[in-house]
Amino acid sequence: MGNHRATRRRSGDVAGTSARADASSASSQTVTQTTSRTSAGKRRAVKHAAPRGSFLRKMPSAPILLGVAALAVSSFGAISMGDDLIDDDGHRLVQANALTGTSVVSSSSAAEERRLAVSRDSRRDALEDASAEQLQQAAEAQAQQRNAELAKLAKSAEKQAAKLKLNAWHLPVADIAYHLTAGFGESSGLWAHTHTGLDFAADTGTPIMSVTNGTVTEVGYDGSYGNKVVITTDEGEEFWYCHMNEFGASVGDVVRGGQVIGYVGSTGNVTGPHLHLEYRPGAGDPVDPYDALIAHGLNP
Repeated sequence: MGNHRATRRRSGDVAGTSARADASSASSQTVTQTTSRTSAGKRRAVKHAAPRGSFLRKMPSAPILLGVAALAVSSFGAISMGDDLIDDDGHRLVQANALTGTSVVSSSSAAEERRLAVSRDSRRDALEDASAEQLQQAAEAQAQQRNAELAKLAKSAEKQAAKLKLNAWHLPVADIAYHLTAGFGESSGLWAHTHTGLDFAADTGTPIMSVTNGTVTEVGYDGSYGNKVVITTDEGEEFWYCHMNEFGASVGDVVRGGQVIGYVGSTGNVTGPHLHLEYRPGAGDPVDPYDALIAHGLNP
């Protein structure tokens, strides 16, 4: 009986296995038939749909791709920039850091620009200082030259002033000691003709001074002129000093303007003590002494 049961069990297992195989064969046939009924385009769609979905699921995300690309670019730049490059301004170029985005050239260029700016400022300041110093030196030289010219002019003016002072005219009698009594060209019974000079009335013994520089060319008594002294200038002008009471110079004496040459008296044709002054340019005929004194800055 036991063998019979075992035989039946094995027969059942074989039958079950056969049934499952038949079912699997039927299922395969069904799938094959279904596939054969679809069109060629649908078969291709089904065939490609499954791989595309699978590929996208296997692709990494976008941020990861971007990071990988940046690292690749940085690596390539580091390799390609292995040899330093020099730009037109002479700056050394170094690849930028992939993480920070900065490069050595940016910092070194900024430092170089600052150094160049400082250098330019220093040169400009030096040029300005040199220019200012040159201008100052030129101004000082010009001032020295001007001062030298002014000194020359001053010296020349002093010489001229001394010369003028030396040749200056003087009143023949001190202004507090006289008064005018007769002018040039007057007519009177006191003179044979018109008056030829200018009369300075003063006390007897009042000093008589030479009007200007000259040489004493005559000393003596001359009729109606009384005691007379004649002084001739270098230009040939003659001054006659008449009616002296006493002489104070001799022929040949070189006198200066303002020097005493005699004293007031009343010799000759007079009505009282006075000085008769005649002025004869070029040793010719007399002219008005009053006008000549005024022309030389005097007020008789």
